[in-house]
Amino acid sequence: MEREEIRSLLEVIDQQVSSAILGGMDDKYEELESLGYITINREAVQWSSSITSLGMDFLNSYYNV
Repeated sequence: MEREEIRSLLEVIDQQVSSAILGGMDDKYEELESLGYITINREAVQWSSSITSLGMDFLNSYYNV
């Protein structure tokens, strides 16, 4: 995933308390989780994600470049 795409997805997740994972986007969210930028709640029927402190650090560093 490109840096700009990561930033865009993290911004959406950050703006919501818990971001529902849209159909067809599972791979992208799982990639963000493998990078440590989000956590995925797989317990609910509709999976959701939350941004981690590492994800917030990525966003902050993106804007401070």
